[in-house]
Amino acid sequence: MNPPTDARHVPLTDADKLAQDAAAAAQVRRLANHPDVVALRVEKVRAQVDAVIWLGIFLGLAFTMVNVQQFAAAGAPVWSLGWFAGWLLDPMVSLVLVAVLRAEQITARYQVSTGVWAHRTKWFAFLATYVMNTWESWTRLDVAGVALHSVPPVLVFLAAETAPVLRDKLTEAVLVAADHTHTGTAAGVRPAPAGPSTLAAAELAAVAAPVAAKPVRVRKPARKPSKAKPAGRKLLADYVADARAAWAPGTEITPAWVRSVTDCARGTSSSVAAALAAELPDTEPATADPEPADLREAA
Repeated sequence: MNPPTDARHVPLTDADKLAQDAAAAAQVRRLANHPDVVALRVEKVRAQVDAVIWLGIFLGLAFTMVNVQQFAAAGAPVWSLGWFAGWLLDPMVSLVLVAVLRAEQITARYQVSTGVWAHRTKWFAFLATYVMNTWESWTRLDVAGVALHSVPPVLVFLAAETAPVLRDKLTEAVLVAADHTHTGTAAGVRPAPAGPSTLAAAELAAVAAPVAAKPVRVRKPARKPSKAKPAGRKLLADYVADARAAWAPGTEITPAWVRSVTDCARGTSSSVAAALAAELPDTEPATADPEPADLREAA
């Protein structure tokens, strides 16, 4: 059997074979960690989780229906109106519970809270079902009956409370995978078309980069905006530089003009005007402020 060769029919060394294996493994890893692939896998798991949870909930509600009917019928003759009315009590409570769970199945996908009333409705439905299932056993102090009739409603309640949490975590897994891929792409090294040795180093770096750049999602509480820190004290040269930047040919350099462009104090504006006039050719500072309007502006 002839040894494997490259495109130039040059026999590959052990290092070249490992480089090819590393490149193939890196490509599989990148595709396996792609957000779309992760989202597809999560959706399959989400469908399986929903199916199993719904099956358990419906089996538990079917078990409790018989006990609730006996509690509501209160010994009424079979096929009588009271006997038929007893079959309506448990579906009335169960359908409301199923409606709430169905709504949470959608909102949990987008990590949206359903509010306090959804939890109150679930709690009321659970307590009503539990009381009607175990009332007769409690009145007779039948421990075995209490245990037997407590398991289905409690299990239904736990499934109703756990299902939204699981769906929320599955959605968070998709978001973490997207963040991980974004960070890994920014920090990773893309392999360039080169020889086997260069390809091996680049692919190994691409494999190691996502592992080293593992993102950490930290939810920090919102902090109150802090007050702006006061700026440092400005010197005369700073005011002169601001005035020089605002000056244009034909502009009369006066203390009032200096104050309007630099927002400096009245006593400092005269010094700034004099310094700026000394730097600029053919200009003289007007150090006096004879205009009443300028006094009103300073006030």
